[in-house]
Amino acid sequence: MVALSAFSAATLERGVAAPGSGCFFNIEDLEIQTALLGGYPANHPNGIFRNAGARHRLGEGPRSGHARAECPLYALRSHSRSKTMNSDSNEQCRIEGTVAPGFESVRSLYEHNMQTLEERNTQLCVYHRGEKVVDLWASAIEDTSFSPDSLVNVFSSGKSLEAIAMASLVSKGLLRYDAKVTEYWPEFGGNGKHDLTVAELMRHEAGMAAFDVTLDAKDLLTENIKLNNVGRVIEQHPQKFRKEGESRREYHAVTRGWIVNEVFRRIDPAGRTIGEFLHEDISKPLEVDAVIGVSESELGRTSKVAPLGFLFQLLQSLKPKFLKRRMERNIFQILSLIVRMIPAVRKRTTAGAPQPIKGMRRMDFFNDPAFAMGETPSANANCSARGLAKIAAMMSAGGRWDGREYLTREAWQAMHDAPIEADMGFGATTFTQGGVALFAKPTWTGSKLDAALNIGREGFVGWMGLGGSIFQWHPQSEIGFGYVPTSLNVLDFVNERGKAYQAEVLSAVARLPAKTYPR
Repeated sequence: MVALSAFSAATLERGVAAPGSGCFFNIEDLEIQTALLGGYPANHPNGIFRNAGARHRLGEGPRSGHARAECPLYALRSHSRSKTMNSDSNEQCRIEGTVAPGFESVRSLYEHNMQTLEERNTQLCVYHRGEKVVDLWASAIEDTSFSPDSLVNVFSSGKSLEAIAMASLVSKGLLRYDAKVTEYWPEFGGNGKHDLTVAELMRHEAGMAAFDVTLDAKDLLTENIKLNNVGRVIEQHPQKFRKEGESRREYHAVTRGWIVNEVFRRIDPAGRTIGEFLHEDISKPLEVDAVIGVSESELGRTSKVAPLGFLFQLLQSLKPKFLKRRMERNIFQILSLIVRMIPAVRKRTTAGAPQPIKGMRRMDFFNDPAFAMGETPSANANCSARGLAKIAAMMSAGGRWDGREYLTREAWQAMHDAPIEADMGFGATTFTQGGVALFAKPTWTGSKLDAALNIGREGFVGWMGLGGSIFQWHPQSEIGFGYVPTSLNVLDFVNERGKAYQAEVLSAVARLPAKTYPR
């Protein structure tokens, strides 16, 4: 989901005054919440609430009948080395990669942002109608180890991978979204959960936005998941919803992936976890880098994530653009969004919940090999933008790629069907029964947050991750999009860095000459 504010409830209530009463931050009172939301402790001076919302109807499905070859990128090489605006003026910005004719403007925007925004390492990859049209990567910190194939934690962007895993079961006739979870996992019904449907689980309406116990990172290793270490916790866990009259939807930042993984492995004929499925049925045949549960031998390929310091972001937001502010929004825009979230923060059910995993009190935790090697599908998929974009391209093509069917047409449609808009606590979101969000221009006068979230990525489907990553597809235009940064801007509430590229890609596609495809 999107990376929304990084403040605890107490911080928001005490440290940010409403407009007209003297807006201010009580910096000393800022608590850390994890990159994963809901008020969990971490070590960056901003907690995070993540959400995505949209109002969208899928139009006709993708075109069929044309080739899906991996074609070369027409020799438009972008390789520049220029001074960054970072505090360390000795650092150089290394930008590499290629774009196809018609997408030069995307490259120009990428180069501009790498040289003017506060970035570390990033990857951007885009497919259009089966062809890779953007393949860019950069380092603003002279990280010579960073490449287009480096693996980076994309946090909540992994939620769309778990949604694809569940859709694969629908494709095999093994799962129905309208079925109760207990049809596949009878023990799940403990403590009054027997009526919960799969669709409700996928729409973040399970009533378990946070667990009342803390898990050990070892419990999340594939072999220990299969010992039911996590499943036993879920089976007897109670549900907790906001008070009567409020929406039952609440962002399950970390927990949705744990619950879905338990459902998946009970249905999968081979008893596999989502991490094993992803490796065997998606990453291997597509030849992509998308991993949930990094093997010890692959740990060396991971690139660390790092949050921008809160004080740095605050000071930067005070600058006007002409003074080379290195953030998208100014202080007034940020405060406006934060103030709107205060009521939601007060109503959340996750207040006072224990940390999800032992040690999750510092942002460095997310770079810990012990965390990377486990399976937390909603929060620790390690991927490259190339990998995400190719998977998204397959999804934009109706679940088929290079002659292979990854999802039946019926399963693909079911995954995207039955979108329901509901308040997630601090904004409206539209989730399908398959657990992906739909984005569209608001058809009513919504909040500034709704507009910022949707406008620029209309027609895209999927989700995004803490601090900036985006993994989405556009069925009508057959676009597969992947953006992966290592610099986490938690005050970029709706992942606007990546959204700028989505908007530019849509503009570039609109400018392309029409093509005629064989019937």
